[in-house]
Amino acid sequence: MGSIFAERMEVLGTETAFEVLAKAKALEKQGKEVVHLEIGEPDFDTPANIKEAAVKALHAGYTHYVPAAGIPKLRQTIAEYISETRNIEVNPEEVVVTPGAKPVLFFSILALVNPGDEILNMNPGFPIYESVINFVGAKQIPIPLEEKNDFRFDPEYVKEKITKKTKMIVLNSPENPTGGVLTKEDLKTVADCIEDRDDVFVISDEVYSRIIYEGEHESVASLSGMKEKTILLDGFSKTYAMTGWRLGYGVMRKDIAEKITQLMINSNSCTCAFVQMAGVEALNGPQDKPKQMVAEFKKRREVIVSGLNNISGIACKKPRGAFYVFPNITGTGMDCRKLSDHLLNNAGVAVLPGTSFGQYGKGYLRLSFANSVENIKKALNRISEALKNL
Repeated sequence: MGSIFAERMEVLGTETAFEVLAKAKALEKQGKEVVHLEIGEPDFDTPANIKEAAVKALHAGYTHYVPAAGIPKLRQTIAEYISETRNIEVNPEEVVVTPGAKPVLFFSILALVNPGDEILNMNPGFPIYESVINFVGAKQIPIPLEEKNDFRFDPEYVKEKITKKTKMIVLNSPENPTGGVLTKEDLKTVADCIEDRDDVFVISDEVYSRIIYEGEHESVASLSGMKEKTILLDGFSKTYAMTGWRLGYGVMRKDIAEKITQLMINSNSCTCAFVQMAGVEALNGPQDKPKQMVAEFKKRREVIVSGLNNISGIACKKPRGAFYVFPNITGTGMDCRKLSDHLLNNAGVAVLPGTSFGQYGKGYLRLSFANSVENIKKALNRISEALKNL
């Protein structure tokens, strides 16, 4: 008897972070202490002013349906914020608010990509990109991010891989899982390659744009002629420690925004009303808490990078953004998946194998430093001891 499920479900992937988190939680239930370096969320609480705004909105009656594309006040606020931070002119009609940032990715690919189309995708990269590409029947063309290039892509490789079948390019900077940051020159390479192509679009995942340690964040949408070709994806989860609130948005030209809104109507109806009002406060209110959070992440980065580099068999580059390190573990002689299992089961440290993020993640682990310095040091000691006992 055949499967009861549609064939497309066989190619739909997952996020290993949540699988490893579940395994770690199961070990904790058995009484084992686990240091969590697997999950990609800030360990800080949502700022009080944002929570208060949500409570106020609840009492004010923001408990019903709202427009599918988002409450006008939030769309206006986002338009002003992106206009100012990316130095482009954005209108509220070009903004769609979604429950988290993932729907922008999913809906954009559903709306623009046909089976057989090619999508260039950074690899190693956020696994949901590849999952959705496969789900719609498109072909993924991986863009390798190599350690020797500071986890940036080779411009000549990108030029070579853009063909008549190319429909989309997915960029992520700062990048998950490597912490790499694309330069303006990198982005200009992409822009130049599709300058004469009105049928190719860029999804620019900028959810870590406010978590950057050296230099400034650069957006491909800011380059000449690229606003019309870019779907800018951003959200509140990382910057404001709002992962559980599920609030994200996309900025794109109006005709694409209308199609994304149609998909919102057909799937979610709308994004939670009082959460949207909290989003208004997040962008308009004081920004000291996000800045303090980034400053603390920067301190932790120093601790985890130096600590990993002091462990035999491990070499770790310093990430320029996000809150992940992507150490090279080939010197240990172990497969990254086997090593991640060993560290969880025998050392009580939850990390992710690099191959969870694509074929070019082989030989690496991803560790999140969204945890206390005390726990990071504890994890480093455990990793060191676990490798000695192999």
